[in-house]
Amino acid sequence: MSRILILSLVFLLGVPLYTVLSGQVPLGRDYRTADRSSAGIAPPAETTPEAIVQVYGARALNWRGIFGVHTWIATKPADAPQYTVHHVIGWRAYRNLPVVVSAPGIPDGRWFGNEPELIAELRGEVAAQAISKIFEAVATYPYPNEYKVWPGPNSNTFMAYVGRHVPELKLDLPATAIGKDYPINGSVIDQAPSGTGYQLSLLGVLGVTLAREEGFELNLLGLNFGVDFLTPALRLPFIGRLGMSEN
Repeated sequence: MSRILILSLVFLLGVPLYTVLSGQVPLGRDYRTADRSSAGIAPPAETTPEAIVQVYGARALNWRGIFGVHTWIATKPADAPQYTVHHVIGWRAYRNLPVVVSAPGIPDGRWFGNEPELIAELRGEVAAQAISKIFEAVATYPYPNEYKVWPGPNSNTFMAYVGRHVPELKLDLPATAIGKDYPINGSVIDQAPSGTGYQLSLLGVLGVTLAREEGFELNLLGLNFGVDFLTPALRLPFIGRLGMSEN
């Protein structure tokens, strides 16, 4: 028993320290000067006539990035000259502003200097059909004026909500998307964000998910441990995915 306790402490203390020392989570960045430029992942809107939907995630700013990522979704209808970026921004709540933002923007912008990762993508006709569902989900999100870093609702709660309403995305949010398990309107049982299974969640701090896309995932105080069976990998807090790439 003591060995298990020691190994658990080593993981819970050592892995976060590793993410900082390895440069995965830079600390001390000033949000006013941090890089928000394009990472060069999204196709240019002006030269891409087809409809596009993309979901991104990037480490949160400074110490929050040790624990989790910020996620967002970008949409571009066919022949549109620009993308619209939809996400939840927590600081707006402190200024009594709606936290949900849908505005023209850079779809693959660095999140205060942290590189984004493409999580899901739709193109062509399937993207065109999904965009109206995305706008409807954005409009009906039940926490437009609420934000809590932990356990939610936050930006990842928002993305999980969108995923459930747009099953075409098969949205498999990473284990580091803390808040994705926060229950909508207190529901104990709901669809998994991918729409390919179900999750049980108690206030977002204890629960379990079983789905084709997500695999099996256990939520303990917002930290997610699991196994992806479809593309074999471990799903771990602080680290995210450890195993075969989904791309």
